[in-house]
Amino acid sequence: MRLYTRSAGEGLPVILLHAFPMSSTMWLAQREGLAATCKVITPDLRGFGGSMLGDDDPSLDVMADDVVRLLDEEGLDRAVIGGQSMGGYVTMALCRRHPDRILGVILADTKATADPEPARANRERIAAAVLDRGTAVLIEEVLPALVGSTTKQRRAMVFGRVRGLVQSAPPGAVAWAQRAMAARPDSFDTLRALKVPALVIVGEEDELSPLSDAEAMTDAVPDGRLTVIEKAGHLSAIEQPEAFNRAVTGFLKDRLL
Repeated sequence: MRLYTRSAGEGLPVILLHAFPMSSTMWLAQREGLAATCKVITPDLRGFGGSMLGDDDPSLDVMADDVVRLLDEEGLDRAVIGGQSMGGYVTMALCRRHPDRILGVILADTKATADPEPARANRERIAAAVLDRGTAVLIEEVLPALVGSTTKQRRAMVFGRVRGLVQSAPPGAVAWAQRAMAARPDSFDTLRALKVPALVIVGEEDELSPLSDAEAMTDAVPDGRLTVIEKAGHLSAIEQPEAFNRAVTGFLKDRLL
């Protein structure tokens, strides 16, 4: 499995893993805004964008191993690994399986808890619906919670871009990823064992992974900092890219550069 990637900049390698059900196109403003500070590498996780889905059973561990193969292909022993939402889950799986490959961690609008049974059942329902009827269920049920109230009210172009990304998600990848996320374990022990600095980012209007989840992750890591992005929801990197990039740049310069 080779992941399709988009990259920009030079220097400290920073791999950013996209949210569900996006692709690496969501990181456009990060590739542009962070390229002066580091080398930004943004892969399409398996099944999304330009990456093939393959035949493996749904698993975040499989997705994490894909990213490690990308490190090998890039000739990188270690990198800063970050992710938003689903990308954060993959980042924590990578921390659990390959801690020696990580220089630092960025966890944006994500959570370390496992899904409770109702959430797992809902993921399976959506997976089945997408395979049966296409992405309409994502537009109806998933899209409204992906952005904050400010974006819905004041940023029609941003909301339209997110809607387009959701609509273009391949049904097979959507179902596979939903089932992979549903099976994920609790990751708090993984966070407590981190030996590298971590940045936790959360949009103040995020209803899917709210501030309480971000605070719990920050408290769990030995060397963590928390940044709250104002007037942003679950996709803070898209909704407030300048503030998101400032948070990442400050973290890199203070702790890793």
